[in-house]
Amino acid sequence: MLVEKLVNPFNVVIDNIASDKSISHRCAMFSLLSDQPSHIKNFLTAEDTLNTLSIVEQLGATIQRDGSSVTITPNTKILEPKNVLDCGNSGTTMRLLSGFLSSLDGAFVLVGDKYLHERPMKRVAEPLRSIGAKIDGREEGNKAPLFIRGASLNAFTYVSPIDSAQIKSAMILAALRGNGVSKYKESELTRDHTERMLKGMGANVSTNKEGFIEIEPLSKTLNPLNITVPTDPSSGFFFAVAAAITPKSSVTIKNVTLNPTRIEAYRVLQRMGADVEFIEKENIYEPIGDIVVSHKELNGVTVEENISWLIDELPALSIAMSLAVGTSTVKNAKELRVKESDRIKSVVNNLKLCGVSYNEFEDGYEIFGGTLKKASINTHGDHRIAMSFAIAGLNCGMEIEDTECILTSFPNFTEILATLRA
Repeated sequence: MLVEKLVNPFNVVIDNIASDKSISHRCAMFSLLSDQPSHIKNFLTAEDTLNTLSIVEQLGATIQRDGSSVTITPNTKILEPKNVLDCGNSGTTMRLLSGFLSSLDGAFVLVGDKYLHERPMKRVAEPLRSIGAKIDGREEGNKAPLFIRGASLNAFTYVSPIDSAQIKSAMILAALRGNGVSKYKESELTRDHTERMLKGMGANVSTNKEGFIEIEPLSKTLNPLNITVPTDPSSGFFFAVAAAITPKSSVTIKNVTLNPTRIEAYRVLQRMGADVEFIEKENIYEPIGDIVVSHKELNGVTVEENISWLIDELPALSIAMSLAVGTSTVKNAKELRVKESDRIKSVVNNLKLCGVSYNEFEDGYEIFGGTLKKASINTHGDHRIAMSFAIAGLNCGMEIEDTECILTSFPNFTEILATLRA
């Protein structure tokens, strides 16, 4: 993929950014918790989420699709699949299903692509095993393929050593069929879509005064979903960065979830000096509205808090940091090392090719802002690395290898990128 340097500024309204992937995954899975059809509009039709939809179908549901509108009618009982369940490139699918399937009758094999098979799964498998789950795989259950045989699960009180929405969601889903009230605690609030959506469906999920999430086991099936999936702020953020680094430019991103756990990267961009406005329009399952980002000179920033709220956006933020005045530092972000690639190494190694000076830490990096130069980038099969350096290409031009990974999360990314030139 060749990205040419942008010649003219842009002022655009974008209303066709990909739907939120996290919410789309959960819509598909959570529909199985009801005995009535769930109706989902604006479902993300990308490879990862379609894989999740296919898995739901293998588990017995009937799927009706009309473009991005999906109706999921669950079977009276979740079925034991006749084949492996292919999670593609999605760690969210594999980790959440590990919790969801652990208490069901039957045997389940979770597989994925070559990149997903190298990602650590013990972080989910170990806490699930501690409550009675039977999970195995390569490297003692740390690597896929994972084999799960459903078992009776115990209620638990668990303080997670890792702040991860995927671990939290897996444990909450397991707790729904536990033998008593379970409690889960994290040191920093991570994405809370699972809690919000399950509450909206009628589950008894609440947070007590000690900060534990309390989950009562299901006494009946939940209400079906009737939801329009909002725009993904993580996907929109690439174009927010594009506006922030391009003089006299602005972008309006329409119908985004404004959930506080999802817009932290925009807050960081705001702290760096960009003009950022949040316009809330509704608040049912999620607060939804528009985000407007306009260029102003960027300054260096330290990012060390609420890391779990912006872990996916840090590669794109690194592009803004590289063009900011002064030094930027990212700390407490060791989780970057176990994403689709080791994103710390992927970021700094590619920035080095672009002539950017940096220091690498075990849990982050330090970037000395200045200029970017054109380079040939290796994405390591990581869609966010690919898209982040495509945005950098608007500033200096860029050649990016292995961009098929973009299709897994943002099929029309290059189409929207082209509109900035128009």
